[in-house]
Amino acid sequence: MTDAENPLLAPSDLPYGLPRYDLIRPEHYLPAFERAFAEHLQEIAAITRVRSMPTFENTMVPLEAAGGLLDRVARTFYTVSSADATPAIQEIEETLAPLMSAHEDAIRLDAQLYWRIRTLHEQLDGLDLSPEQRYLVERHHREMTHAGAALDEDQKRTLVDLNQRLASLTTTFEKHLLADTNELAVVFDSVDELSGLSEAELSAAAQAAADRGLEGRYAVTLTLFTGHPHLASLTDRESRRRIMDASRARGSRGGANDNRETLLEIVRLRAQRARLLGYATHAEYVTSDQTAGSPEAVHAMLRRLAVPAAANARREQEALQRLIDEQPEPFTLEAHDWAFVTEKVRTATYDIDTASLRPWFEAGSVLQDGVFHAATQLYGITFTERTELPAYHPDARVFEVRNADGSALGLYVLDLYTRDTKRGGAWMNSIVTQSELRGTAPVVVNNLNVPKPAPGQPTLLTLDEVTTLFHEFGHALHGLFATVTYPHFGGTAVFRDFVEFPSQVNEMWIFWPDVLANYAKHIDTGEPLPADVVDRLRDSETFNQGFATSEYLAAAWLDQAWHSLTAEEAEADIDVAAFEASALADIGLDNPAVPPRYSSTYFAHVFSGGYSAGYYSYIWSEVLDADAVEWFRENGGLERANGDRFRARLLGVGGSKDPLEAYRDFRGRDAEIDPLLKRRGLAA
Repeated sequence: MTDAENPLLAPSDLPYGLPRYDLIRPEHYLPAFERAFAEHLQEIAAITRVRSMPTFENTMVPLEAAGGLLDRVARTFYTVSSADATPAIQEIEETLAPLMSAHEDAIRLDAQLYWRIRTLHEQLDGLDLSPEQRYLVERHHREMTHAGAALDEDQKRTLVDLNQRLASLTTTFEKHLLADTNELAVVFDSVDELSGLSEAELSAAAQAAADRGLEGRYAVTLTLFTGHPHLASLTDRESRRRIMDASRARGSRGGANDNRETLLEIVRLRAQRARLLGYATHAEYVTSDQTAGSPEAVHAMLRRLAVPAAANARREQEALQRLIDEQPEPFTLEAHDWAFVTEKVRTATYDIDTASLRPWFEAGSVLQDGVFHAATQLYGITFTERTELPAYHPDARVFEVRNADGSALGLYVLDLYTRDTKRGGAWMNSIVTQSELRGTAPVVVNNLNVPKPAPGQPTLLTLDEVTTLFHEFGHALHGLFATVTYPHFGGTAVFRDFVEFPSQVNEMWIFWPDVLANYAKHIDTGEPLPADVVDRLRDSETFNQGFATSEYLAAAWLDQAWHSLTAEEAEADIDVAAFEASALADIGLDNPAVPPRYSSTYFAHVFSGGYSAGYYSYIWSEVLDADAVEWFRENGGLERANGDRFRARLLGVGGSKDPLEAYRDFRGRDAEIDPLLKRRGLAA
């Protein structure tokens, strides 16, 4: 294959640089990566060969301009590998993982490049730099130091080996999890076993079975988290148990897809790497370059929240058990019963059945009349579907986004439906990030895992799925609005324990009166969601928060427990289940009826994603989120002036400013924790 025959090696001729997914084939990727690696190294060598002393113009500017081809190829590929990981794509990713790790280390550990950046860092106060330029030098110096650039050559060789092995292991973990999740889809022979599901849910289950060659049967595919939306409505207790047992078995039942040894090796190698880099633990290494600053700060917050959350969960459990005991055939509440009985209590207490709300949440209406409408009201941006532009999968939809004045902003891609080649969960990523230096505009993607109904049937979302769509679109807005000079700061390139903040804030518009009235209309009658139902939904916002907070905190604590092991402790013969039980007992979240939102063997966030020692980020960011929501409410809510301020002072700065400084600029002060405690039902 010649370079001219590879569509990845030339800039795309599509608007906003959207890749030519209609022309790209799996065999194009590895040759494109090889070419991109070589070109990037040549660009770095051109910087380090400069004989004159380092300046911002001869070091930082060409460094930021370098790697354009690699960035384009990598973003194109990794978008596909997470959302449509066919066997061919998985094979490429396994081959690529150590190569990408080695290349990144070749840049981050380059002694001559580090010398040039360190020299600039030492002279910062004497340089005439803009705030963004100064912060760029600071971040590159900090990140290279953090990555190991100051180590000696022998230590660097050890580090490179560790990084390459870890890259392969995390890829293996994700591959195992995807395969086991698909294998453990729960198949039912009779519709009677699925009593309680809606027609749309039954249609999706029948379609999932048909896709597996099981015509006439029903397959319930698993979600990434421990529970499942169907557990709230299935009346057959055995069916609920089967789904929960299948979910919790992922990665831990022996065989080719068992993740226990994989995760233990990941933990060991991360601990060894931390020690090599001068840190006691991986958690200490990670948090040292986050807003939290230290694992002690993280642990203190998690423990502070765990005590009242666990107590609330116990009270909720007692209330659920009382309801069960009043039934003709009482039983002891177990994890697979919680969601179902909770809905009974919610209905009795607030006269709300959340499952019955789905006809008001048709996916197209939620997107166009809810998510997009709120963004238009708040920021003035508009959306036009571009059906002629090719996405990486037929289910993915492409929208052009324009500013209030009609000027071009970027592209938004939505990939709503689950499939066997897509990893679990929901996420946002950028195919292209904005950069004035490179002359690029943003192309962002949202992925969800909503079951796809049979052809001709509407897609009706659960309230949780509505929340997820608003949440992920908050990330998309961050990626669309970031307006920076240097690609290092583009999109959502902010600290991990800050990145969830903008997405969480966007959830506030779900029940905002003007927004809700615009999208929550019955699929058959067009009637709006009744006002009294909306009032009861608002009244019930803290309902079941003991469970929700506890399951999240339990997972966050597991992440911290694994990554707080020293290198010596990680070498011990560790039983994964026993370790989890001990860790949860340590923080008082060892309630069998409230399992962690993720157990270790399917905890993709931390063992194959970017959240290792960082899953605490959601609650850490929620402090800012709850405080910012208070500000919006105090200042009139969904108004352009508020949106313009939020965009200009927070979303628009991307990673070009210290995030807590940006928050103070927006809010006028540091965030306070009281709004979070009130929201979570944890206030004294």
